[in-house]
Amino acid sequence: LKLQTGMIFTIEPMINAGKRFIKQLGDGWTVVTKDHSLSAQFEHTVLVTPTGYEVLTLSEGSPQSPSLIMA
Repeated sequence: LKLQTGMIFTIEPMINAGKRFIKQLGDGWTVVTKDHSLSAQFEHTVLVTPTGYEVLTLSEGSPQSPSLIMA
């Protein structure tokens, strides 16, 4: 699939306290860890623009990306 202007997609990382293995439940939507460990998920919605991209879920008051936060 080649990204084209006007396409919108989401990036949805999942961070698990246990192992990385997951399973999708019968509803076709819910995802859980196979070892039943706690997990956290967040997402960004991204629009492909003629010059690159725009993160639609960011706003002026949004926290910085985790990769930019200094410990």
